[in-house]
Amino acid sequence: MGASIRTRIVKIGNSQGVRIPKLLLEQSGIHTEVEIEVQGDFLTIRTASPRTGWEEAFAAMANKQDDVLLDEVNTTDWDRVEWEW
Repeated sequence: MGASIRTRIVKIGNSQGVRIPKLLLEQSGIHTEVEIEVQGDFLTIRTASPRTGWEEAFAAMANKQDDVLLDEVNTTDWDRVEWEW
């Protein structure tokens, strides 16, 4: 399988994360963006695939005037007070 380490989940703002050692990143070839997928009780992390065709899709939506928010934006006290950027 390859190198394996044990680490802890750490708080990062309002989220949690895992520090990935440089050696494992180098071995995996992961450099920038990743995709994370849940498979049962496993998280799979892999290099993100480039998203192609988005510019054309957004242009088509704009032409059809279909580029609007589907839901109303309603902020709460939590959004104003608790959220950390």
